[in-house]
Amino acid sequence: MHPYRTHSCAALRAEDAGATARLSGWVHSKRDHGGLLFIDLRDHAGITQIVIPAGSVVMDAAEAVRVESVVTVTGEVVLRDGATRNPNLPTGDIEVRAKEFVVQSAAAVLPFQVAGQEHYPEDLRLKYRYLDLRRDKVRRNMMLRAQVIASLRRRMVEQGFTEFQTPILTASSPEGARDFLVPARMHPGKFYALPQAPQQFKQLAMVAGLDRYFQIAPCFRDEAARADRSPGEFYQLDFEMAFATQEEVFATLEPVMEGVFREFGGGREVSAAPFVRIPYAEAMAVYGSDKPDLRNPLKISDVTEAFAGSGFGLFSRIAADGGEIRAIPAPGAGDRPRGFFDKLNNWARENGAGGLGYIVFEADGGKGPIAKNLEAERVEAIREKTGLKAGDAVFFAAGKGDDVAKFSGLVRTRIATELDLIEKDAFRFCWIVDFPMYELNEETKQIDFSHNPFSMPQGGLDALNTQDPLKIKAYQYDIVCNGIELSSGAIRNHLPEVMIRAFEIAGYPESEVEARFGGMLNAFRYGAPPHGGSAPGVDRMVMLLADEPNIREVILFPLNQQGEDLMMGAPAPVEPARLKELSLALDLPKPKPTAKTEPTNVG
Repeated sequence: MHPYRTHSCAALRAEDAGATARLSGWVHSKRDHGGLLFIDLRDHAGITQIVIPAGSVVMDAAEAVRVESVVTVTGEVVLRDGATRNPNLPTGDIEVRAKEFVVQSAAAVLPFQVAGQEHYPEDLRLKYRYLDLRRDKVRRNMMLRAQVIASLRRRMVEQGFTEFQTPILTASSPEGARDFLVPARMHPGKFYALPQAPQQFKQLAMVAGLDRYFQIAPCFRDEAARADRSPGEFYQLDFEMAFATQEEVFATLEPVMEGVFREFGGGREVSAAPFVRIPYAEAMAVYGSDKPDLRNPLKISDVTEAFAGSGFGLFSRIAADGGEIRAIPAPGAGDRPRGFFDKLNNWARENGAGGLGYIVFEADGGKGPIAKNLEAERVEAIREKTGLKAGDAVFFAAGKGDDVAKFSGLVRTRIATELDLIEKDAFRFCWIVDFPMYELNEETKQIDFSHNPFSMPQGGLDALNTQDPLKIKAYQYDIVCNGIELSSGAIRNHLPEVMIRAFEIAGYPESEVEARFGGMLNAFRYGAPPHGGSAPGVDRMVMLLADEPNIREVILFPLNQQGEDLMMGAPAPVEPARLKELSLALDLPKPKPTAKTEPTNVG
């Protein structure tokens, strides 16, 4: 007999009754029932109930052991009585009557319980992540992640892609976030960068003629955490394909996304390919976001014209000053009490707006503070444009440019949430296309790349030479699911002269482009095929499939919000000898002085 186990803790069934089995695992829980001791024994596969009868030679050892100790149990498989069978367990028809009980590793007192569904502080869970990973929900998330990655690999290989590994130690690249830098000991004063993405390498693979590349790629970015962004590192399904149009990239990724979300979505609705394409300008105008949640049925309308020169002075002045007034419909909200509108008004102020004006539509016209000061025909024009009827309401956001677009998007989400309009149990995909090639940096007033700097501008070199940079669109696209951006991608700029000009517009002289990207530029000079790709985030996919609001719940060993590994103690100081070896000296920020309190004379 094997020294540790003949079966997993999920394998035994009623037909195994009478057999002798040996199981190893963790003591999940213990129950004393009047001389009978029951132990739920857990391993990677499941749970089996162990019973130790009164007077058993192993009773003392079993009673003494703490939960989460690792034990090996040998005994007879017996059928449970009808009343004691557990239909919720695959092994619920049997139990193992222990004859041998060996403690392989005794557990200390636990910092928190593994069994049960209690909620514990995240920092405590991360410090003892190896214990947290024993908990059923967390473990299921990790298994889901592994299965999703296996499915992604299989689906890409079936489409003729080959997995290659790109370097981890590389050069800095302007990908939009800070690099993690690694000092090069053998090259004092020089640094490697951890890749923010395998961007240049996968393009070079296309130049090399490898045609269809993919990998489950680790990416490293020194940026703050968010609910859908892990600080430090993340993984993506990175792929690139030669001689491909934008639509061919879409046609490659869509069946992978649809297939994975149907396979692991637990019966939830999934958008059927081809996914809807939404130009960036339309997304900002209609949804107030370049990551629209299409489960939300509300659409924003531009009603600036209805307020231009109107009796409602505030919006009239904003319209005259070049601003916009956007209408966000609220179907069925007309019968809500005044407190509903006051609550949304207070919420708007908390989010930096002056308030949230509204009109309630009734059978005899519009009601509310705005309707009172707005001509009836203008109120009717707003109702018609928004497609509303009596019993509905409409809210307004006013301002200029991206500010009003983004705020109207927040309002759209808030109203749909308050009215319970967001579709449940569904994954709704879309592509956002036609991103602007450049944007104006509000701080520096300089032109920056708005997306991936290696993208092909629509119109090529002629567009770069003749058009206003802020009006040039790029062959850039994002894939979005339920308001979460899963991936950015692009048809790449494979022509050296176009790439040099594109960077020149963004403030990079040719000499700097040659210095920073000379490897890729030189490769392009030896014949580069048109190519493009994308890179949907694995962590975000699993987060959606697991219905987890925080991405750290689907990462094996995540950093906390401050980018710290509480379990391993990273980041950590380095001893002076190591710094000297790397030709480094620290210039740490001085601690802020503490305020001194002058002594007070009393008397």
